[in-house]
Amino acid sequence: MEYLLGIDIGTSGTKTVLFDRDANPITAKTFEYPLYQEQNGWAEQEPEDWWNAVVQGVQAVLQASGVDAADIKGIGLSGQMHGLVMLDENGEVLRRSIIWCDQRTGEEVEDMNRMLGAEKIIQITANPAVTGFTAAKIL
Repeated sequence: MEYLLGIDIGTSGTKTVLFDRDANPITAKTFEYPLYQEQNGWAEQEPEDWWNAVVQGVQAVLQASGVDAADIKGIGLSGQMHGLVMLDENGEVLRRSIIWCDQRTGEEVEDMNRMLGAEKIIQITANPAVTGFTAAKIL
């Protein structure tokens, strides 16, 4: 039999679901991880926590179902948008990820709008500059 695997890397945890080819769920498992909020408006997570939750989730649904990994014919991924994961020259994570709901970049958004103009930013990116987006986090 053939199966499909769905993995949703969310803000509070990663949910892994094994489906048959008719989209019937066979088994599911969620692994949670912390959200670090060291200051008001900050929201960070450890990228390694995401990876570990994916690995644990895949292992858990395979073990619970008894399905052979070779029978999985497709994998669908979804995840948080606008998370900044900074890497060094060797591809190693430098710090916790600043995730989508972090709000510390208000001044950077104001600078972007002042220097480039709000309309120009929308013209270039099809989005306004807001605190959750990655460009402001890089600044």
